Amino acid sequence: MNQLPEYINGLPNICGSEDLVAKVIRECEDDFVFLPHSGIDFNRIKSAFACALHMHQPLIPAGGDHLQTAAIISNLQYMMEHQNSGDNHNAPVFAYCYKRMGEYIPQLIHEGKNPKIMLEYSGTLLHGILSMGRHDVIDSLKGITCNPEYSRAVEWLGCPWGHSVAPSTPVQDYRLHVKAWQHHFAAIFGLEALKRVRGFSPSEMALPNHPDVAYEFVKTLKECGYQWVLVQEHSVEELESGCSSRQPHLPHRLVCTHSNGATASIVAIIKTQGSDTKLVGQMQPYYEAKGLSRTEFASKNIPLVVSQIADGENGGVMMNEFPSKYKEVMRECSYSDTPGVNVSEYLEYLYSIQLKEEDFPVIRPLFHKKIWAYIKPGDGPDKLHAAIEALSREDHSFHMEGGSWTNDFSWVKGYESVIGPLQEVSKLFYTTALKPGCATNEHHYRNALFHLLCSQTSCYRYWGQGLWTDYGREICRRAYEILKKDF
Repeated sequence: MNQLPEYINGLPNICGSEDLVAKVIRECEDDFVFLPHSGIDFNRIKSAFACALHMHQPLIPAGGDHLQTAAIISNLQYMMEHQNSGDNHNAPVFAYCYKRMGEYIPQLIHEGKNPKIMLEYSGTLLHGILSMGRHDVIDSLKGITCNPEYSRAVEWLGCPWGHSVAPSTPVQDYRLHVKAWQHHFAAIFGLEALKRVRGFSPSEMALPNHPDVAYEFVKTLKECGYQWVLVQEHSVEELESGCSSRQPHLPHRLVCTHSNGATASIVAIIKTQGSDTKLVGQMQPYYEAKGLSRTEFASKNIPLVVSQIADGENGGVMMNEFPSKYKEVMRECSYSDTPGVNVSEYLEYLYSIQLKEEDFPVIRPLFHKKIWAYIKPGDGPDKLHAAIEALSREDHSFHMEGGSWTNDFSWVKGYESVIGPLQEVSKLFYTTALKPGCATNEHHYRNALFHLLCSQTSCYRYWGQGLWTDYGREICRRAYEILKKDF
């Protein structure tokens, strides 16, 4: 099978072979790629738990003294080079956090254990690691991704390449993020490894709740070959009650309806209990799962799974306590009644006993019950807009900014200075590159895409006004210049 180069003319290989990538994903979409090698007897176990590690570092124009001419480098590289400033002394530990699962998994397997972990690394982080010359990190990850002895323990989750938030990223750009990550992952770890990427982890757990944007979000994931998505508990609601799911440890079906009446759905796995890294750092999902029992569902008796994700490097708990606790729990739970699992092998088990996606309980994004009580699917975008305006006046808690790991943070309000340039560059990219159908294997397209995706990183908003918003605007400026001069 053709191997894609990691870099082309100095840029990460994020586009140009879309047809090949799509073909590889499509050819194996019905195959069970995890269950035959899982080492878990799902018919016997009582319950299970699944943990994922989210890893990210943004790219910033900080490789020089002047903002407008500084090279775009990894924030990790900047931290490494300025360890006397703020928390930058953590940089070497962060780098090891990105590498260490490549050591823990083989160690545990050689002990005769059956460890499990799900990994989600942003594209900007993967590029940043390589551009720093930290090939030891990537080689460590390749060992547990490409070697069948270890890859059975690891499930990679897809994500937006530039760590963009879905509710406020133009839908056509979000699709570019999704496809760029798949392309880049295949270039680094190989097309065979890409076949095993079935689940998607949205950056910041940000799920759109504007009906038309939510529909496009799900449609993008399905058309790009994803089979399930991780969602935050309080960002979704049950179909009938409009409340949070009463069965969060079962798979659900996320159904999103467009104002024109079209509907898209995907399997959703609910991540519970907020965002505290202590939950994964201290392996809380294992202890919660031990209190669960098998349940009757759709005429089948199945185990429930507690699912959780956390930053894999941030905070003292993840940096210092997670390593020993992870190994302790994996040693204890391997081949027990409550083992660690990865989500796709669990879903493959459910499908193997003739359960189907249509059997799973339906959830929708937050506030959809209110919207569809106000208008009907098919009423169109104008009536949807009017309904949103009316509901916003009636209920001050109602909003269309989406849900994420935190319900007290806006990804829009207060960031007009960044969002304005982002929207301007997005429109220019669409009219200059996307709409005319520019060849995606050309350098000028790849360069423009790289800058567009970098500019939409959530960090330029999350860290507030000041230098970080300056970074975002500067990358937008560069993207704009490329689109104006090179096309």
